Amino acid sequence: MAEREDSGLDRRDFLVRGASAVGAGLLGAAGVDALAAPPAPQVRRYVPLGGTGMKIADISFGSSRTRDANVVRHAFERGINYFDTAERYQGGDSETAIGEALHDVRDRVYLASKTKAGPNAKRAEMMLSLEGSLRRLRTDTIDVYFNHAVNDVARMRNEEWHEFTELAKKQGKIRFRGISGHAGRLVECLNFALDNRLVDVILAAYNFGQDPAFHQRLTKRFDFVALQPDLPPVLARAHREGVGVVAMKTLMGARANDMRPYEEGGATFSQAAFRWVLSNPDVDALVVSMENPEQIDEYLGASGPKRVGRNELRLLEEYAARNGARYCQHGCGICEASCPHAVAISEVLRTRMYDVDYGDRDLARRDYAQLGAAASPCLSCAAPACAGACPNGIPIPTLTRDAARRLG
Repeated sequence: MAEREDSGLDRRDFLVRGASAVGAGLLGAAGVDALAAPPAPQVRRYVPLGGTGMKIADISFGSSRTRDANVVRHAFERGINYFDTAERYQGGDSETAIGEALHDVRDRVYLASKTKAGPNAKRAEMMLSLEGSLRRLRTDTIDVYFNHAVNDVARMRNEEWHEFTELAKKQGKIRFRGISGHAGRLVECLNFALDNRLVDVILAAYNFGQDPAFHQRLTKRFDFVALQPDLPPVLARAHREGVGVVAMKTLMGARANDMRPYEEGGATFSQAAFRWVLSNPDVDALVVSMENPEQIDEYLGASGPKRVGRNELRLLEEYAARNGARYCQHGCGICEASCPHAVAISEVLRTRMYDVDYGDRDLARRDYAQLGAAASPCLSCAAPACAGACPNGIPIPTLTRDAARRLG
């Protein structure tokens, strides 16, 4: 095998060097182009996911905005082996696409899905949700099953969730259980789950804008503050205790197009943001929504090395300066005590982000509808107490009213 590889390299070298002398007729223009083409992007690092025994791609597939099996298959062919979905993504079509794309390679991939089990949810309804996901994914077992978007400790105190997950494990329908979170009380919920040994994996919103280390290093051009100093320590605790740590919401609002004029030398803002997250030794991997093959290829450019380069730091600084005062930090919740109408401000602004920044109005409207009255009280609030409640200066009343008009 080694001899054939060596001779192959020699022949390619000969063809490239001799093409101009021998002429295009020998090799053909298409052949020269193929030899000169850069290799396709691939996953370059697989990491242990806590104590689960799974080794997953450092940059893995998020499907909240995907219902195309061809996109899923492209990710698999690029080396991605961990696919994150949920019963409610694309109305279930996301799970269906993953099942269609991966059923014939099921033994080579890991599947994660989610259900939103409330504090009073019953085992029977949770099992129905799980069985629906299994059917759509065309599998007998889901590798990691999450309680989705946990923002209330009462949801983790629900004994029905614990009993359901234990039964599902015994029946072989799930292998590991976890929680995901990106809203208020995130750190409190994560600590409760760890205190009570309720999870094998956590999926948490985490990006450079939430990392105090970023703000300590880059403070020259902006003055907004990191609002979750307790988040990195809880991620460190999970890692120390053998719980898998997967990051999401890593792009701090995903306004990547804002950054195209500043990208140089092949480095993109998205790659810089991923590398920052993965440079934290307490984060095993990240998942990010992937909508098309070009996006997948760009994202995988950050797979492998974890060091953040100087140009990449410059991109993160520029992004933070441009967007820090209009991005609601996931899981902060500092402003919400100011509202006399108990509007879930951070949740409202998250749904608005899905519409304005992600361009996914269907997802935004579905999530907004689950908030009940949501931001409707903001439309008639004459003296909004929330106006100065954000330490980063986000114009809360303007944005919540906009959300109500867009999504209500």
